[in-house]
Amino acid sequence: MESVSNAIDLNSQHNDPAFANIWQELQWRGLVHVSTDESALEKSLSEEKVTYYCGFDPTAASLHLGHLVQLLLMRRLQLAGHHPIGLVGGSTGLIGDPRQSSERILNSKETVAQWVDLLRGQVERFLSFEGENRAVMVNNLDWTSQLSAIDFLRDIGKHFRVGTMIKKEIVAKRLNSDEGISYTEFSYQILQGLDYLNLYREHGCTLQTGGSDQWGNLTSGTELIRKVEGTAVHAIGTPLITNSDGTKFGKSEGNAVWLDPELTSPYAFYQFWLNTADADVVDRLKVFTFKSRTEIEELARRTAEEPYKREAQKVLAWEVNSLVHGVEATEKAIAASAAVFGRGELGQLDAGTLESVARELPGASVEPGRLQVADLLVATGLSESKSAARRTLKEGGAYVNNEKVVGEDAELAPDQLLHGRWALLRRGKKHLAAVTVRP
Repeated sequence: MESVSNAIDLNSQHNDPAFANIWQELQWRGLVHVSTDESALEKSLSEEKVTYYCGFDPTAASLHLGHLVQLLLMRRLQLAGHHPIGLVGGSTGLIGDPRQSSERILNSKETVAQWVDLLRGQVERFLSFEGENRAVMVNNLDWTSQLSAIDFLRDIGKHFRVGTMIKKEIVAKRLNSDEGISYTEFSYQILQGLDYLNLYREHGCTLQTGGSDQWGNLTSGTELIRKVEGTAVHAIGTPLITNSDGTKFGKSEGNAVWLDPELTSPYAFYQFWLNTADADVVDRLKVFTFKSRTEIEELARRTAEEPYKREAQKVLAWEVNSLVHGVEATEKAIAASAAVFGRGELGQLDAGTLESVARELPGASVEPGRLQVADLLVATGLSESKSAARRTLKEGGAYVNNEKVVGEDAELAPDQLLHGRWALLRRGKKHLAAVTVRP
């Protein structure tokens, strides 16, 4: 991912002056689904400089959109003057928190260590490491690796009651499933509680944030600190982001939308946000951008009055893509989007952007040689048969690189290949596909 200077201007972001305090802004943005004592939290965040943390487990090589909610929440709290701690779980990542479906496959220590470094770099991009409330990064392997099993059981495990642990929602679901749950994953909540206790002792941390599906793990820490230190600390659980139709946000046929540009290209990332439904776009602006209440309410009004202009979606796609991938990558994504639909020059797109476009469109990979457009229309799925393809060509409904193709026997000439490898096919106005010619 890009460096901070190229990706996000931390100084350009700010909290919304329309709210009396950061707690009220978080509430308006829909970022608080569940929390410990609300009045005590609001008082603390309004009157004190709170040290808070959020943990990210390296169970993959990149963070995804669900993690972006937490990263931006951390940034909002830091802008309000509070002290962030970003935790990457070198130890908890070796175990993985319990999933709804089944037991996690344990990754090797070497793989987890590599992912720790990758995730740390991603987290760091959203925080400031300068000023009085500069961020701190930690790895929970640093304190758990020094702890023996006996000490862990005596000093930490004795404060947890099995009856309480099995009532945690995710644990209860797994216990009632055919597969059950291993002692390894069952113990995850104890390790997360230990993290909070250690950060409380070492850094004075009194607030943890996470997704509401992690509430059982979040409260394991608040309860442990209460029992061991006799102190009340706090937790905030953000809502799980879902679309207005009830589907899980950020998932499409089981594929996550990643923050790493090698896993989800800036072009695909931009298209994801641009395709946000009208019913969801205002909520997305609240959660994923630093636009003010006034600006978001104005975009909501425009969406209601002139939805066909999709102004809110364009702002959303620009803002989030710029935050994650930088302004330059966003401008390239916009240029590619325009060129794909005939409003720009495909030939001016660089090879990397074209490759991203080709990956996102239906397509075909073919050998070099004489390539009839009719055959390519069939190969890419734009036409059902050779006869249908020839009919489309005869009627003037086929395009190569936004240029109309003339003749039923037209061929794709070598000089039509963009960067010597790609060609964009279109049938009619909206049906698109990409041809990639193998070297």
